[in-house]
Amino acid sequence: MNPSNVLILPGWQGSGPDHWQSRWERLHGYTRVEQHDWMRPLRGDWIARLEDVLLACDVERDGPAVLVAHSLGCQHVAAWAAHSRNTHRVKAALLVAPADVERDDVRTLLPSWSPVSLAKLPFKTMLFASGNDPFCSLARARQFALAWGADLTDVGACGHLNAESGLGDWPQVHEQLVWLMRDTSA
Repeated sequence: MNPSNVLILPGWQGSGPDHWQSRWERLHGYTRVEQHDWMRPLRGDWIARLEDVLLACDVERDGPAVLVAHSLGCQHVAAWAAHSRNTHRVKAALLVAPADVERDDVRTLLPSWSPVSLAKLPFKTMLFASGNDPFCSLARARQFALAWGADLTDVGACGHLNAESGLGDWPQVHEQLVWLMRDTSA
């Protein structure tokens, strides 16, 4: 698989330079799906942008893409998959720390993201969640995993699984991504 077909989907406000997503981009040559506005994310705009990027991927040459999403990026994947006729262009998804956009405090900040799409994702999916994520309880992450058909891994009490969590290059989870990239059943 061509590393450029691994698409990085940051959440609200993007992923800064010390975030594991940004580190993976630098280390492995993965491609960030840039959005026009990281501060005021609109679900429809983000879905359209992902669709455009996926349609530009050379699936015949490089194979289907693998999505790597964090926080609001997880909801982005679910919302895109619920509306796209091009889900066959994705082989698998690695979802980390999904944001619960239906919580009152988050819904007011990100109004276009509710309701959450709870349709089963049509590709192999792994979801990693933290027991003390301030933006999504572990119980809610389990609900998302069940609805999306994702294999859930509880990584323990590590916060929002972002730069502040001190994950560095997060090699343990990168190994899971490499497995998803190679898995012929995905």
